Amino acid sequence: MTESRLAGQVARAVRHERERAGLTQQALAGRAGLSQAAVARIERGDRLPSLTTVERLLGALGRQLRIEVEPLDSHLDATLDEASGTALPERIEDLGLNRIVDALGDLPYVLAGGTAALLQGAPLPVDAVEVAVRWRDSPRLTAFLERSRAQRWNARWEVWGGVHPEPEEPGEHRWLTRYGELRARMCEDLPEPVEVRVGDRTYPVEPLVEVEVADRRTAELLRRYRQRRAEGATPAGSAG
Repeated sequence: MTESRLAGQVARAVRHERERAGLTQQALAGRAGLSQAAVARIERGDRLPSLTTVERLLGALGRQLRIEVEPLDSHLDATLDEASGTALPERIEDLGLNRIVDALGDLPYVLAGGTAALLQGAPLPVDAVEVAVRWRDSPRLTAFLERSRAQRWNARWEVWGGVHPEPEEPGEHRWLTRYGELRARMCEDLPEPVEVRVGDRTYPVEPLVEVEVADRRTAELLRRYRQRRAEGATPAGSAG
């Protein structure tokens, strides 16, 4: 793994955990004993921080660093192959994307993560509608969750339900609604979206460059997808 790729993975992990905790860069810096500028550089992936610095940042968020070893790309190939072969309109229907975005009403959101990548032509595996929502719009998201009789994912017991649905409450931002599964990335400001048209619908979508910063798993799949396209080994049924 190159240093730049590792720096990018650290950047995405720190940013994800900070936003999940609802903290600004300045607040995290204060907890970790660093400057806001240092946190910003790390989250941009400008440089690879030391393990000690990463542990300080994650420790300030109540998290810890774990290092794992896995085959370089075989797991990504299997995942991409499994997702190939289904037309985009059918995948949109299976996700319940239109049902969910219609039900969200006037809640400001941007489609994010794997959902954003899928709508921009990358045939990645997506099993839930993913959105970015601002923290200040949390009450409106909560109202939607209540209307849709949503159950929140309880990671401790690995079941739906048993935890408060409000985004401010501890737990993963993942809910099972009457329209399908919804996952949210709570953030201070929405990413500037691009508009993607599929059939007669237009969707506000997080640009791929932002997806790759914010979503580590999707970034890895996108990297491998592009590599396979360059090698002429794109899975059948994927975008050209």
